[in-house]
Amino acid sequence: MKPLLAWYFVAVWGAGYVATKIGLHYAAPFTFLTLRFAFGLACLAPVVLLWKPRWPSSRAELRHLATAGIFMHPVQLGASHYAQYLGMSAGVAALVISCQPLLTALIASRFLREKLRPGQWLGIFVGLAGVALVVWHKIDIREVTPANLACTLVALGGVTAATLYQRTFAAGADLKAASVIQFAVALLVLAPLSLTVEGFHVQWAWPMWGAIAFLVVFASILAVNVLYYLLRHGAATRVTSMMYLPPAFAAALEAALFGLVPSKLTLFGMAIACAGVAMTVWTPRWNSSTSSR
Repeated sequence: MKPLLAWYFVAVWGAGYVATKIGLHYAAPFTFLTLRFAFGLACLAPVVLLWKPRWPSSRAELRHLATAGIFMHPVQLGASHYAQYLGMSAGVAALVISCQPLLTALIASRFLREKLRPGQWLGIFVGLAGVALVVWHKIDIREVTPANLACTLVALGGVTAATLYQRTFAAGADLKAASVIQFAVALLVLAPLSLTVEGFHVQWAWPMWGAIAFLVVFASILAVNVLYYLLRHGAATRVTSMMYLPPAFAAALEAALFGLVPSKLTLFGMAIACAGVAMTVWTPRWNSSTSSR
């Protein structure tokens, strides 16, 4: 079951790059994200009415969920979207954010007592090299500025902090309640920014709504919850190593939808990235110290 969920996450997260690219043609980053999370709360409303979630029982639990949500949504998505809005090359952004497994491994081995074998450390670097090959044709260093590079680094820090914080402080939270709380917090942060920074200007079109629907239902609700579920039942480094694969999947999807045929270098990079993930996650059993609790 866990391998199927892992591949679902990879497919949806990769497709999310393409959906975001479409959506940002019609609205600026904060405005697009405001619409995304408002629509997300509308989708979750009937779910929590029909299937009652277990709401946080204390202020501390509520605070932990809200904090993880801020890292995952306004910080990570807001910063990565705004980096592209400021001219950051998609290849450079993907390469920087794909350093997450390496950053997670460093933090987890130092503070979360996750011991990695030499082969797993090698797999982390092999996977990163594979991602570099996949996005190499999109990398344009001339488009990197201090502002968009800073946004990309903030996005990297946000997604790393979100996964580790949720796993450490809110691992037992009800995922439906967590989604509602984190969407609401994201909306409270992003809506004022969309009004004051961007003037909430939108070109209303069906492709934008299609992108929002896909990103809300399949990415923000299902894929994020799959990620949190896998983090509960697997070591953080092994789970986050999957982040190497979405750029490869996105390249394959672009080829299918837009006729952008991947080069031999891109195909070779996909194979290398898959090999790196396999080296990182390969253990006799996919479990961790938290999975038996």
